[in-house]
Amino acid sequence: MTGVTFTEPILHVDMDAFFVAVERRRRPELGGRPVAVGGTGPRGVVASASYEARAFGVRSAMPTARARRLCPDLVVVAPDHAAYVQASEEVFEIFRSFTPRVEGLSLDEAFLDVSGLRLHHPDPEAVATELRRRIRERTGLVASVGIASTKLVAKLASADAKPDGVLRVPVDEVERYLAPKPVRALWGVGEATHAALERLGVTTVGDLAALTPRVLERELGAALGAHLSRMARGIDPRPVVAESEVKSVSVERTYPADLTDRAHIEAELLKHTDRLAYRLRRAGLRARTITLKVRFPDFSTVTRSHTRSEPTATTPELYDDVRRLLARVGPLRAVRLLGVGAGGLEPAAAPRQLQVGADDGWERVSEAVDAVRERFGADAVVPARLVPESRQGRASS
Repeated sequence: MTGVTFTEPILHVDMDAFFVAVERRRRPELGGRPVAVGGTGPRGVVASASYEARAFGVRSAMPTARARRLCPDLVVVAPDHAAYVQASEEVFEIFRSFTPRVEGLSLDEAFLDVSGLRLHHPDPEAVATELRRRIRERTGLVASVGIASTKLVAKLASADAKPDGVLRVPVDEVERYLAPKPVRALWGVGEATHAALERLGVTTVGDLAALTPRVLERELGAALGAHLSRMARGIDPRPVVAESEVKSVSVERTYPADLTDRAHIEAELLKHTDRLAYRLRRAGLRARTITLKVRFPDFSTVTRSHTRSEPTATTPELYDDVRRLLARVGPLRAVRLLGVGAGGLEPAAAPRQLQVGADDGWERVSEAVDAVRERFGADAVVPARLVPESRQGRASS
């Protein structure tokens, strides 16, 4: 698949009625009923409401007593924050399996920069579709996604996509999309600013865009006036900023029973390496430094690293390095944890040093593998060593 630059590379993913959805996942009898998660006492407040409840006017931050008056059949469930944190971790793990450029805003929403996936998907809508499918398949939860060239527009688009939808705002339609929206939709418009704008006759974003920056700066101050003038035109240069700048990607697992067989250990490392390589390629990255982590039953931990002359994101090349690192660990006893990490990350599109006799065969194989996985799932193609003998026999018959 040839890569085409995404003109709308930013996704805002917002889980639909997240707390309610988590409760319904473990209590299916709540499906289809008006449900609110929140305090059940006389001073309780609604934290999340199902769409059935919202049809009666029930909203987040509303006193529970008022919500019950609006919807007499409302089922109110006390919040279980530990369950929501766990579900959030499941969802964010899926986000990061697509791209390391994930900026979390809360337990149930995040910005994703998917510009690195242009080699694996024809457009960002395809990314959003696959992301939503994987979230639903793995967690049973539903997400809505806004797609745009800026964070501002992507967030507004995800709200318009709800429930259970995707909305892409093309870069050349941003001002038209923003124009009819209430000016309160813009970041930076609080009560006092809204009142000042009303005095100027501004009620929509289009009204705001029609004013010159000089007028806004005179009425609102230089900084805020310039900020709102840019926002009204859809100009928002802020990048997606991950929780911490991504310097490495890793895959590891703690095993329920210690591994004692070397062949089993090597097979597990191959599985980790293949997953790591796939994540690197999906993120549009190559790795120059490979790290092996081995933890023993007494919790002592050994790490070994190797820095390559040229970066890579192919399973065979990475696994060659991992096997050499394993040999440097020394005699193997029982193993509790295995991990493989990649550092020294570089964009896959960065120019590479030409080498005599260099062969890009593994990269071409990886592209073919990724194309099959994109169509049929991540387990559609695996290294031959990881295929059970019974399955090999069926494949060859």
